[in-house]
Amino acid sequence: MSSARTRRARSGGTRRRTASRPVRAGSRGAADSRPGRRTTRSPARTAPVSRGPRFTGRAVLLAAMVLLLALTLAGPLRQYVAGRQELAELAAEQAALSQRAADLQAQLDQRADPAYIEQQARERLTLVPPGSRLVIVGDAGDPGDQAEAPADVPDPGAPLPWYEALLGSVAAADG
Repeated sequence: MSSARTRRARSGGTRRRTASRPVRAGSRGAADSRPGRRTTRSPARTAPVSRGPRFTGRAVLLAAMVLLLALTLAGPLRQYVAGRQELAELAAEQAALSQRAADLQAQLDQRADPAYIEQQARERLTLVPPGSRLVIVGDAGDPGDQAEAPADVPDPGAPLPWYEALLGSVAAADG
């Protein structure tokens, strides 16, 4: 060890500082170099320190590795997001289909009911159960229209339906 460094305390716990070189003449006196006194050095004025390159080889390598990792994970991450979106769409479609199946099952149960069948037969086919009377109420419209022209006499100025015109032309050709 050099003598400039402080040595560990011996038994008394005091430190002792020794100079590594002799004090020059004209420098600080002996009073300034007392043992136990700390001295600070003033910073030396030197030319500005030029720093090394802004990007070191390690920084470039680290950036390249992060970029490679990002590119490696981009594909599977995109597939994962697309799969989750498709899964959500399929879940919504399944919910809609199960609702439609429940509606169709309700219709099937309704059509199996004899009271519903009887009601539909009355409305659509105008069937009447035995012992009942069928009453059809129609819209009479304007009462003045019925008095002017009876329904069974055709209007001579009105065009004939196509089937009556065909039958008329066949009768005229026959006879």
